[in-house]
Amino acid sequence: MIAMTIAETGSAATRLRRRFALRGYIPLVPPITFLMIFFAVPIGMMIGISFQDSKTLAFSLGSYERVFTDDLILAGIFRTMVMSGLVAICVTVMAYPVAYFLARSTSRWRTVVFALAIAPELAGVVLRTYGWLIILEDRGFINDALIWLGVISSPLPLAKNLFGVVVGLTHVVLPFGILALLTSIQGIDPNIEKAAQILGASRASVIRHILLPLSIPGIVSSLLISFTMAASAYATPALLGGARFKVLATMIYEQIMFYINWPLAAVMAIVMLVMMLAISFAGARIETRLHKKLNV
Repeated sequence: MIAMTIAETGSAATRLRRRFALRGYIPLVPPITFLMIFFAVPIGMMIGISFQDSKTLAFSLGSYERVFTDDLILAGIFRTMVMSGLVAICVTVMAYPVAYFLARSTSRWRTVVFALAIAPELAGVVLRTYGWLIILEDRGFINDALIWLGVISSPLPLAKNLFGVVVGLTHVVLPFGILALLTSIQGIDPNIEKAAQILGASRASVIRHILLPLSIPGIVSSLLISFTMAASAYATPALLGGARFKVLATMIYEQIMFYINWPLAAVMAIVMLVMMLAISFAGARIETRLHKKLNV
């Protein structure tokens, strides 16, 4: 009898623990439902459309075959990767000193620098891109100034090419790189740097052997954020790159709006998604390995 009572008590306690454990998942229901409706379902629909024929809507692998055999599309994929990689590197290199200043400075100029770093986000992407177009085009500010000074005799090709797009996207994405690095550098104890300098390490050695290794998570985050934002950007490549500068985002837009070829656009969107996921996975693995080496 006593054994039965103990067993019943244990069973009731187990059920009670399970009930409390299930209650802990209740706050996750709204975000999971939101992601399922507005992310998973559209992605599933896009994957389904990618297997359709553009004319008959029957099952077909023609769009996949075209994406991986068409030289123009393959060139667009390669151009997208090169453009995004250059933007990621430029953003991270330019954002690091700004983020370090914001993380360590107690100067009154810190607020001004922070405001200037975030200020580009107060204007729309199209407005900022048109601003760079005015600066970089053949009759823009830079070329007119150089011609007036006698430095050049004909305009430099600063727009309608890869250079102009990288410059414009770097300006657009730079605030996000600064924020990613700022968060990482703020998590590093400044006393570590002071101790290294007291022990005789130069400023360059402190940056190379202490600051950079400890801020690797922020560096990786900045690279990944910059790469994904640049790869999915449409307005800046379309305006600063011109009609001949084709990347995945602009090609997807053309297939949907002009050629009404949704299956091909869906396949290119899937290629872009897979590319971003692969880069993110590789970045996370690299960060994990470097973190393990530092903690050995």
